[in-house]
Amino acid sequence: MLAEYFPVLVFLGISTVIGVALVTLGGLLGPSNPDSEKLSPYECGFEAFEDTRMKFDVRYYLVAILFIIFDLEIAFFIPWAVALDEIGWLGFNAMLLFVALLIVGFVVEWKNGALEWE
Repeated sequence: MLAEYFPVLVFLGISTVIGVALVTLGGLLGPSNPDSEKLSPYECGFEAFEDTRMKFDVRYYLVAILFIIFDLEIAFFIPWAVALDEIGWLGFNAMLLFVALLIVGFVVEWKNGALEWE
């Protein structure tokens, strides 16, 4: 039984060694000259505040979440395109329904103003 999993274990071992080696080499050989700008906290598309209780605009997060949702949904196109010959017309029609739902969701978000920045 171990012989069946041996290629997978070899692959995992080699990839772990390569990953650790590359990270270590990057840390050792990479330039390291930090200055005040590199060490300053910068996050979420705007400068850090002094007071953590200050109000801020959450539209940036809304756009980011919408991007992630639509990006993940678009990722379903790749396996669908690969398996299109095997799934036939039923799979094609299912993907058309999926695309229609994507378009409806995008239009609803657009009409509700979720993509407006001002």
